[in-house]
Amino acid sequence: MNLPPPAGPRTLVAGIGNIFLADDGFGVETARRLAERQLPEHVEVVDIGVRGVHLAYQLLDGYDTLVLVDATARGEAPGTLYVIEHDGPSRDTGAVPAIDGHRMTPDTVLALLGTLCAGTGGELPRRVLVVGCEPASVDEGIGLSAPVSDAVPEAVRLIEELLRGGTPFVAQASTAEAQT
Repeated sequence: MNLPPPAGPRTLVAGIGNIFLADDGFGVETARRLAERQLPEHVEVVDIGVRGVHLAYQLLDGYDTLVLVDATARGEAPGTLYVIEHDGPSRDTGAVPAIDGHRMTPDTVLALLGTLCAGTGGELPRRVLVVGCEPASVDEGIGLSAPVSDAVPEAVRLIEELLRGGTPFVAQASTAEAQT
């Protein structure tokens, strides 16, 4: 038997990335550690990994806020954390996103969700944040580099602050700029 979702605004924190590509596993490891913490009832933490289509379908359950946690290459020192407020879908409304079930960018997931919502009457999350970490390497290999591993506890703290309604510095950027 499935329990009904909690009443009121819901938040989904989704760890995304490929654990077989070194630091690309940052989101998965951060979600794992965050899931061990005591979080508000309205917050759900999931390890999405590389299952972007699964994420789009899960979002149809209705979430007010989505926090994506991912390795995010932006040119800073490895281990640098970013909080990026997603500024909505791209302006190219005629583009159809390429769907690759194992390599979907956040923008592609949200574009797919928009299509699914249009067909089902669902709604997109009101707010989408990306908590990213500058990777040292996304080459084949299991395990995070030292600077990215060291950033995981700080990322957990940062996400907990966001979930409590805190406002750490938020860089305005589109998720397309934040993809690895």
